[in-house]
Amino acid sequence: VQLQASGGGLVQAGGSLRLSCAASGRTVSNYVMAWSRQAPGKEREFVAAVSWGGRTNYADSVYGRFTISRDNAKNTVYLQMNSLNPGDTAVYYCAARITSSTWRWADLQEYDSWGQGTLVTVSS
Repeated sequence: VQLQASGGGLVQAGGSLRLSCAASGRTVSNYVMAWSRQAPGKEREFVAAVSWGGRTNYADSVYGRFTISRDNAKNTVYLQMNSLNPGDTAVYYCAARITSSTWRWADLQEYDSWGQGTLVTVSS
């Protein structure tokens, strides 16, 4: 499966952005989908995941501010990011886990396909 992330950009602190991840090559409706991010000089970290049925999982750092969702008809996953702060500045990546299982779904090593990143920059 190929994943194409988009929607990044420059936003002021307190603002919002919505990222999109369009999948192609196969339907991802039965897969676990996730977003991760990598800030300069830091390791890639888990941000959020959504199961095929819409169950969600969030990192503590984004809980209550970010919302992951999916539109299976469009084969697309979204990340709505609100109340952004400079600490959210990073390259954001979407990923697909070719299984419906949510076992260890916050572990990025469990994901099989990755898209290219989209840069989010939050200014203070």
